[in-house]
Formats: sequence, C-alpha cells, structure tokens
Amino acid sequence: MFTIGDFARHGRVSIRMLRHYDAIGLLRPAHVDQSSGYRFYEAAQLSRLNRIVALKGLGFTLQQVQTILDEDISTEELRGMLRLRRAELQAALAEAASGLAQIEARLRSIENEGSMPQEDVVIRQLPAVRLAELSATATSFSPDETGPLVGRLFDELRLRLNSAGVAPTGPRTVYFETPDEGDYGIVVHVGLPVPAGVTEDADLQIVSLPPVERAATIVHRGMTHGFLSTSQLLVRWVDAHGYRFDGHAREVTLNSSENPDESVAELQAPVVTT
Repeated sequence: MFTIGDFARHGRVSIRMLRHYDAIGLLRPAHVDQSSGYRFYEAAQLSRLNRIVALKGLGFTLQQVQTILDEDISTEELRGMLRLRRAELQAALAEAASGLAQIEARLRSIENEGSMPQEDVVIRQLPAVRLAELSATATSFSPDETGPLVGRLFDELRLRLNSAGVAPTGPRTVYFETPDEGDYGIVVHVGLPVPAGVTEDADLQIVSLPPVERAATIVHRGMTHGFLSTSQLLVRWVDAHGYRFDGHAREVTLNSSENPDESVAELQAPVVTT
C-alpha cells in the first residue's frame, strides 16, 4: 500500500485533491488507520484516479465523473456525453473567438484614431440596383447578433431564388434601417440583384434601391476582423471633408470566399455636402 503522499506523487495530483475525492466518495482510500486516521491506497486504484483526471480534463464535473465511473455508463451513453461536451467547447471557442475579434476591431479603431485614409476613400456615383430581399429585426448592431442573422437571411434567400429558378445577377448587399429616437430594433436587409423580368410574389420581395449621385466608398478586405475600424475610418473621412451621410449605407460583397479572411467588401455611404 501507499501513503496518501506517495499515491499523490505517483498519480501526479495533490494530496488536497485526494482528500476531497475521499470526502465526496469519488475515490476512497483502500484502508484508513483507525488510530491515526492516515489514508492508504493500493496500486490498482491508480487506474480509477487516471480516469478521474482524464474525464475532468474533458470538462466533466466531478458529479458527472462519478456517474460515469460508478453507474456502468454504456459506450454509447459516454459517446453521447462526449459529443455534448464537444458541442459546449465548440460554442465556447466560437464565443471567445468572436469576443477576441471585437476586441481587435476596437483596438484597431483606437490605433487608427487621428489617421485619415486619403487614398482609400473614393467618392463616386452608385447605379440603381434591383434586389430580391429579405429582412429581419435585430436588437443591436453587435456582430454576435447581426452576423448570424445576415447569414441565415442569405441562406433562406438563396433557397427561395433556387426554388423560383432565379439566378442572382450580382453580389450580395446588406443595409441597415436604424430606428427613430425612442424606437427599438434595427431592421437588417439582405438582398441579391435579380433580372428585370423577375416579379414579386409571396416568397420573393423585390425592392429597387435608387441611384446615388454621390457616395463615399471604402474597400474592406477580410470579413472576420477590422470591419469596425474600416467603417469608422470612413465616418471620420466624411466628417473631415465637409460631407454628411444621407441615406442607408450599403455593404456590398465584391469577392466572396469560403475563407472569410479572403473576402472583399465595399462600404458605400450616400453623402451630401454640408
């Protein structure tokens, strides 16, 4: 038999942890000296300790670990628990990645304050565009909310166009309708250009965005990082050059890619002179 100190050393855990496992019934000592209270363990118990450590490392709670070890969980049940844990970890990773991207965007925005992109912003006319469109309401401009919403809307819009036998004639367009003072909810519009012969029906809403005489435009490369910084650069440029915004800005995808970092989009903001 091994003392608790030796067993902790062989199992690469702390004595405090072994005492806790004993207290909750997860790993009892093989023998406890009645006079001294000293705990003793057998070498065979290292196998259970290894399983406990491994399951903890996978993110299971000690209660779940005890259930797995003591209730003869089947392989299929354990596989289901592991799949659920994998989904939880993937969701946590996605949330952490999204949070990191937002922090990086804020940092870039702060770092770019005071700089003015002279050559990156172009004033030009925008032609009228006829879109098949879907819209939905978001509660905020947070990328965590608007990003997935835009993706779902485009997926649904493509399904409806495919069902109608309509092929888009141009890149996807996104624009936001902001509420008036005191109102809540941001209307997110997504659209794909369609030919003039396509008519509106119960599944397809057709809208015509009018031509824009003067728009301040800027290109953004990579859709996962820095869009906030790019849009705020445009805001500062517009303000510094004597313009003001006049209507809904459009986000037009110029080069779509399965790799978001390779995608290219143009932010198009109608402006007038002040």
